[in-house]
Amino acid sequence: MPTSPEPIEAVSQRLDTFLSEQLLYAAALGPEAEMLTRAGVAALRGGKRLRARFCLTGWRAVHPSPTGFDDAALAVSTSLEIFHAAALVHDDLVDNSDTRRGQPAAHRALQSAHRDAGWTGDSDVFGRSGAILLGDLLVAWSDDLFEEGLRASSTADATRRAYAQMRRDVTIGQFLDVAEESAHTAYPDETHAERALRVASYKSARYSIQQPLQIGASLAGADDAQLDALGRFGHDVGMAFQLRDDVLGVFGDSAVTGKPVGDDLREGKRTVLVAYAREAVSPEERHLIDRRLGDPDLDAEQIGILQQTIVETGALARTERLIADYARRADLALADAPLESAAVAELRALARAATERAA
Repeated sequence: MPTSPEPIEAVSQRLDTFLSEQLLYAAALGPEAEMLTRAGVAALRGGKRLRARFCLTGWRAVHPSPTGFDDAALAVSTSLEIFHAAALVHDDLVDNSDTRRGQPAAHRALQSAHRDAGWTGDSDVFGRSGAILLGDLLVAWSDDLFEEGLRASSTADATRRAYAQMRRDVTIGQFLDVAEESAHTAYPDETHAERALRVASYKSARYSIQQPLQIGASLAGADDAQLDALGRFGHDVGMAFQLRDDVLGVFGDSAVTGKPVGDDLREGKRTVLVAYAREAVSPEERHLIDRRLGDPDLDAEQIGILQQTIVETGALARTERLIADYARRADLALADAPLESAAVAELRALARAATERAA
């Protein structure tokens, strides 16, 4: 039965139904199971629902439906949001981040719950252990809802293949991101930007936009030409999206982003911004950047110095030009694409929202 044509509202309704079922299940297992499940509910609050929106738009680009989305499309797109929540829980743990969307990160929230309950043992260890298991639980939830959506689908095999590739790629991409913080010293400086773009492709571009589009299109029965057009569009928008994220990770307003100013610098992220800045300075200045980058105790003044270096070397302007180039290429990928015209207009609007943002 088709539901509301508004994607965010439709996904929110489907998510609420699913989470209510999980809370009911956990209640029978006792308060500790309820604690973990409520942490999962909290991890799914907020966010732009970007992956679900691109998934639904990919579905609608192949299967136009003026009355709304069918149950399969809603379940599959919502499952991507649950998987994303799992990735964020683990990402915050890897990065040792204290906040997410202006609230305590999952491992910090579980740490506080342990302390408030007066339980024995190390609350920090409990929080980190709990967050690992919470991420695993969210992956399981994502699988459950995804399979529920495919139950009566004639395109289940193609959709599963697209979903499986997304999961493999983003997991490898996350590791590439972690590895680059240490591995960059083994490679020439002039290769760092290219390596940063590889991380951006696998960690974010494919996972955030390209593959959700192709999952939705596969569910709708897309042919090769449709998948190719959506793939080219989605990857270039995804690259622009991640590069915008990199800019916000250094220069973003914490009141808007929900993360401390310069958090990527404290975490030592080897982004294109950093690679471009290092290319433009002397070996001595490069050593100073490397010494400061990744210091979790960087204060506001030190963050300001790094920000100034990124601006004065032209790294910020160069990154902005790259974002614009990717956005133009993405728009060209939709020209004469064999896709529903209304969905193409929506894709262009989503591309602007993904790349021209403050959070």
